Amino acid sequence: MNFFIQRSELRDIYDKVVAGERISDADALRLFETKDLNALGAIADFVRAKKNGNRASFIINRYINYSNYCILSCEFCSFSRKKRDADGFELTIPQIVEKAREALKLGITELHIVGGLHPSLPFSHYVEMLKALKTLDARLQLKCFTAIEILHLAWLAKKSVVETLAELKAAGLDSLTGGGAEIFRKEVRSAIAKGKESAEEYLDVHRQWHQLGGRSTCTMLYGHVESLADRVDHLRQLRALQDETHGFTALIPLAYQPENNDIPVTTPPTGYDSLRTIAVSRIYLDNFPHITAYWIGLGMKLAQVALSYGADDIHGTIIEEHIFHMAGATSPQLQTEADMIKAIRETGRTPVQRNTFYEPIKILPDINQAGGEAPENLAHSKVLEDNLATA
Repeated sequence: MNFFIQRSELRDIYDKVVAGERISDADALRLFETKDLNALGAIADFVRAKKNGNRASFIINRYINYSNYCILSCEFCSFSRKKRDADGFELTIPQIVEKAREALKLGITELHIVGGLHPSLPFSHYVEMLKALKTLDARLQLKCFTAIEILHLAWLAKKSVVETLAELKAAGLDSLTGGGAEIFRKEVRSAIAKGKESAEEYLDVHRQWHQLGGRSTCTMLYGHVESLADRVDHLRQLRALQDETHGFTALIPLAYQPENNDIPVTTPPTGYDSLRTIAVSRIYLDNFPHITAYWIGLGMKLAQVALSYGADDIHGTIIEEHIFHMAGATSPQLQTEADMIKAIRETGRTPVQRNTFYEPIKILPDINQAGGEAPENLAHSKVLEDNLATA
């Protein structure tokens, strides 16, 4: 038994997890409330290892935000602009294709494309964009659009959500993004994203996509005005939909960025909070294959630590990220493939390049196989000492 578990107040939850039993909402709340971060991490690490072994994955991808013009005015969003704003932008399809062409030279396998709810672009524009990108390289996987974008596109097309999804799928859409989930509780959504889709609408877009045979990721935005119970409720609804459809590939917890927005937050997410949120998510979401540590929001050092707290993926190379950086993120705009491999190896994990669906493309040799010595696995206390203080 792990040293941190032997005398922990979480011993009963650990025993339940080892026995393969599903933890309850009350258990999840206890995990969020515990001060024993090492024991919590040890339980999450047990689940991660059982599901994914010693591997940690990354994807070679590129972000493209086609426009930041948006008809909504979400209080937490630092990205959206109105047509009157001098720093608004809108890319043409040829400009998007050129960005994709240049990124293909770097070996990307995925384009991640989202934008604001544009006030005037027709539905045909989005269909033509997907087709143009697939024409560029049919192997390129297109992970595009949040649930609220899909609802907006269905309104533009004057079609049902399922008809809209089917047409986008036929044009080349491979996966939906998970953005826009925020926190599902109605009162919280009203406070941070008034006018945005409801939790039920978000979940139903993903449900209908899954029923079409599609896969998607999902998110949870934490560290603003929500309670710990709200986080548990959010995870509960995701777990329930996954029981129904089995269409989610991963949860990507997103740390709230407190700068440059209209929501006053006195205690934004700390490294401690991020690690416990990732750990609880891994333990509670027993039907999810993967948990991603989003290095853009966490910083790479904390993302490395998260690989010992339940995460088994550190996302992608990204190349150009606007949404988090416009909100105040100070992480780099990109990571190279070599950076990702090095970061994973430093934690003692085996790097795996994956595709959009978290399927392995290439398993990179461990350092000792490549002619060097493999690093030791870092104990939780050592990881916190070396990395968390500087994250």
